[in-house]
Amino acid sequence: MRWLLSLWASILFYTSIPLPHVQGLDFQGVARFVPMVGLLIGGILGLVDGGLGDLGMPVFTRSALVVGLWMAITGGLHLDGAMDTADGLAVGDRERRLQVMADSATGAFGAMSAIAILLLKTAALTDMGSSRWLVLMGACGWGRWGQQVAIAIYPYLKPTGKGAFHKQAIRNYKDLLPGLLLMFAVSGLFWVGNGHSLLVPVVMVIAGGAIAIFTGAWFNHKLGGHTGDTYGAVVEWTEALFLCVLTIWV
Repeated sequence: MRWLLSLWASILFYTSIPLPHVQGLDFQGVARFVPMVGLLIGGILGLVDGGLGDLGMPVFTRSALVVGLWMAITGGLHLDGAMDTADGLAVGDRERRLQVMADSATGAFGAMSAIAILLLKTAALTDMGSSRWLVLMGACGWGRWGQQVAIAIYPYLKPTGKGAFHKQAIRNYKDLLPGLLLMFAVSGLFWVGNGHSLLVPVVMVIAGGAIAIFTGAWFNHKLGGHTGDTYGAVVEWTEALFLCVLTIWV
């Protein structure tokens, strides 16, 4: 029962899904459940995508609507972080980057970053040949596992902030294993349920894990650590790049 309440809290924290607020929710450990939240988001997107496909909607229009719904379900939380991160990285002075990222105003680089992410996701989905629902679940899951990796490995750069308490929930590599095993299982569905060769789920695991890890490492290299904004940037860029890579194989 306790884990169910924690999952409920994680859904409330990371999405705009209209769940009722339940008494006794603890938001301190929500980061432990983000891969499950990602699979829920991906599952919803897959159902909508499949329904629109059954109605005969063209693939490009369907893909654009799915990406729009994707943004709506998360409340733009991660995309906003990616935009703030892009604005911060555009500043040459490393000391001022965190100040720029904390500014709520969106700059040119933030806007360009959002456009690039949305275009990449829409284009990749349009080129996806089959099993789009599994690919969507994989993208959302790996993106959030990448967030867990960034939380566990790299320092948090602010004494306070929305992401500060995540460091208490995800402390070392052992906290990453449940999400990783969950993503292995999702990738395996490609082989079991869709008649693909074993190569496809192997590519999903390698590509998803590598992109998730190296995206977080790149932001750490640029900033010397992470913030709540860069956690969101890891999610968004991992999702977009994972979809792009999968167009080669699916």
